[in-house]
Amino acid sequence: MLKIAVPNKGALSEGAVEILKEAGYRCRRSGRELTVTDDVNEIEFIFLRPRDIAVYVGNGVLDLGITGRDLALDSASDVTELLALEFGKSRFFYATPKDSGLTPDKFSGLRIATSYAEVVRHDLEKRGVDARIIRLDGAIEVSISLGVADAIADVVESGRTLQEAGLETVGEPVMNSEAILIGGGDGSIAEHPEVIRLLQRLKGILVARSYAMIEYDIPKLALKEACTITPGIESPTISPLNNPDWAAVKSMITRKEVNAVMDALHEIGARGIIVTDIRTCRI
Repeated sequence: MLKIAVPNKGALSEGAVEILKEAGYRCRRSGRELTVTDDVNEIEFIFLRPRDIAVYVGNGVLDLGITGRDLALDSASDVTELLALEFGKSRFFYATPKDSGLTPDKFSGLRIATSYAEVVRHDLEKRGVDARIIRLDGAIEVSISLGVADAIADVVESGRTLQEAGLETVGEPVMNSEAILIGGGDGSIAEHPEVIRLLQRLKGILVARSYAMIEYDIPKLALKEACTITPGIESPTISPLNNPDWAAVKSMITRKEVNAVMDALHEIGARGIIVTDIRTCRI
């Protein structure tokens, strides 16, 4: 039976449970229990702190885990990213006092406060910068005003908290993080039949979240142009209608282009345009 770690709280937990549920796995807790067993799929889900998951997977205690890319790197555990899950996205930046003129390449000899010491250490080593890392568990933004640090490194969402503290981000993001599925060591666990099935199911959900199905009726005179607008994965499905001058078309399109595609189809005479969600998909 596979043992898979799932975040026990927060947005990562909600996203992980949701995608696993959509993929056909039973992992939703009824209360605060630490484990949920899916007997049908022979998987035991263990709910842990997101920051601890990579440690358990890296040590071989658990087979797989869902956690943040930043947390996996910060754990310094021997894990491999098997699949990016496209939720829980965040960006990790350095920040300094406004108008300080400091950039990451000028951090040598300075103090950098962060909750992600390994992420920062890894980045500074790549830059060849020798700075002192001060690990804090919270309230990173105030560390500069309190004289504890000269710069900080943290997850940045809207940036409002930084602005309120008189700080600004500097340089490009240190890393872009999101929820990921991890395995231990070299990732050879991905060759396990049950893991292959899990990966296929999760990829199917991710594809379905990126695409939608569009259906419409189109005059045959405009059919070639319509198929150019909605080419589908291989090609669109075209069906005859009772009216010999019209055809019905069905095709997959990316969600981000739904409204633009509908506009373009309507302009060339398409009618009865319907867009529906896809629950899961294999391409």
